[in-house]
Amino acid sequence: MSKYVGIATEGLKTAILESIAKAQEKRALPKGDAPAFALEIPADHSHGNWASNAAMVSARTFHMAPRKIAEAIKENISLSDTFFENCEIAGPGFLNFFYKPKFYAAVLNDINACGKDYGKSNFGGKKRVLVEFVSANPTGPMHVGNARGGVLGDTMAAVLGEAGYQVEREFYLNDAGNQVNKFGASLEARYLQLYQGEDAVPFPEDGYKGVDIIEHAKSFAQKYGDQYVKVSSEERRKALIEYALPLNIEGLKQDLLKYRIRYDNWFKESTLHKNGEVEKVVELLKEKGATYEKEGATWFKGEDYGSEDFVLVRKNGIPTYVVPDIAYHYNKLVTRNFDYAVDVFGADHHGYVPRLKGALQALGVDTSRLDVVLMQMVRLMRDGEVIKASKRSGKAITLVTLLDEVPVDAARFLFNLREPTSEIDFDLDLAVQQDSQNPVYYVQYAHARICSVMKKLKEEENMVPRPCTEEELALLKAPEELELINILSSYTDEIIEAAKELNPTRITRYALSLASLFHKFYTACRIKGEEEHLSAARLFLCHDTAIVLENVLALLKINAPESM
Repeated sequence: MSKYVGIATEGLKTAILESIAKAQEKRALPKGDAPAFALEIPADHSHGNWASNAAMVSARTFHMAPRKIAEAIKENISLSDTFFENCEIAGPGFLNFFYKPKFYAAVLNDINACGKDYGKSNFGGKKRVLVEFVSANPTGPMHVGNARGGVLGDTMAAVLGEAGYQVEREFYLNDAGNQVNKFGASLEARYLQLYQGEDAVPFPEDGYKGVDIIEHAKSFAQKYGDQYVKVSSEERRKALIEYALPLNIEGLKQDLLKYRIRYDNWFKESTLHKNGEVEKVVELLKEKGATYEKEGATWFKGEDYGSEDFVLVRKNGIPTYVVPDIAYHYNKLVTRNFDYAVDVFGADHHGYVPRLKGALQALGVDTSRLDVVLMQMVRLMRDGEVIKASKRSGKAITLVTLLDEVPVDAARFLFNLREPTSEIDFDLDLAVQQDSQNPVYYVQYAHARICSVMKKLKEEENMVPRPCTEEELALLKAPEELELINILSSYTDEIIEAAKELNPTRITRYALSLASLFHKFYTACRIKGEEEHLSAARLFLCHDTAIVLENVLALLKINAPESM
């Protein structure tokens, strides 16, 4: 919880409990331990800054009407040592509390003192977290679904870091298995077609038809000529894969860097095969009695672990695709011993997650240490219509072509605007608009407006932001001023809640709300031409708002312009 919000609410809880005890001493309330009660922010701000249901939940304990209990609490409460100045009773017995001016002053001074560190907390206790996201097959370019997964995973990692976790970002490279085999078959066909013609070499029905495959085959031919035409198919495919796959992987890295995503680890699936970890998890599952043999194949007893039975090893001795994934997650949580792992997957993985968790449970892993965020699909829109694209046909809009058209700031903001569980319509026209209809422009303009105000006041009035006294900050009484300070005070809490929920879109929406309240304040409250102390307090508020906007945009890896 934010520093002063935490101090305020803890002080309020203590004051309520002390008032109940005092009322009991006076026999205004019967003896008995007060039950746990809640403090929450009222939806209607006219009902106070915080509300408590202490009287409501105590009715059964004290055998009294909630309103009578509320009156006893109000009569005996002392708020002198708290950040609250008065208590009101609402409805059948809710208690509403209002901040003293010194709370608002404390928040503004805290923001100024913390600067770039404002919003950070120790909530995560430095637990080690591995966030895996995108992990696209390195067999072709990334698509717009990866664009959404990329910003969700990257911002989620940033949120967890701000909330006090030790975070590492990881990309899992599927450089083995069926997808790579298909990649090799597609490359082989395109390579042979260069020398034998398209009619003589049929293309695999399920092959990758993208232009990138043709380009790889041509560049391979330029380097090696026809020397791989007459060798065995196995040797030819191996050479083509070893040539093209590293180029694709490097391409993924560069494309993601363009999107402002930098990974700590690039983990190759092939290492799990080479070091025997794939075979190891199968043997461990057998030792645990979690497998059985059927028609020559090894099956996992999924029904015993909350999923369904599925094949681990085919009768030809080759593991199914899920086995390396089990080994990979065992590696994360046991071998490397991360406290917590987070995966960001597409919604098509919904049936896969119970299988994975079931196998990990059988291996003795606490599956509460693994969270999987399933992300819904993206629809690209232009002129109000859905753009239909097919990766298989080679006509997809890739991450790179998207970023050639849409500014990175806009892409990162708009892809992080809706919860992962919601489908998203990405409006290409809106993303390039430079007006308040574009959400990222609206937020950036709030920061630029503050910078413009401060620059103008310095030039015209030689006035710069300065620390203000508590008395000066107490002059900030307008509803627009107090609303703005309230949302500034909640930033740390927003980060903590986003970390708890693994929902970084809370931060994007917070940025929009903060920008909206600043624009509202700017319209209602003049700085220039007011009494000196009020002008100074309002300029200090602008300065602090700029700090928080910069921190929010930095977390989102979005620029905070000083002019627009």
